[in-house]
Amino acid sequence: MCISCSIDCYKEHKANGCQPVVQENKVTENTQNSFKYEFPTEDTVPLEKLNQLRHSEEVKDCLKNQHVRNIMHAILTDKCPTKVIALAMTEPIFTELADACLKVIES
Repeated sequence: MCISCSIDCYKEHKANGCQPVVQENKVTENTQNSFKYEFPTEDTVPLEKLNQLRHSEEVKDCLKNQHVRNIMHAILTDKCPTKVIALAMTEPIFTELADACLKVIES
């Protein structure tokens, strides 16, 4: 039954024993393959590699560190992320994350 049904619609749903439609929220292989970068460059990471990053235990372990997450937040929210990344690369814990990411991307 739809929450926003009109009275007539509700009566019909109630009389016919309407069952809610269950929608799956998973990304299908077809959806991933249909995505295209608008302006790919030589530095563009292929989608399958991004998906591998998502499942990398080494990357996940690095991201368990609160300091690494704080650095990532600073990069994502700063007006000049290039400077923040340069500063982050002086932190051994962040370079560990960067190395883990590169290992997946370059494999």
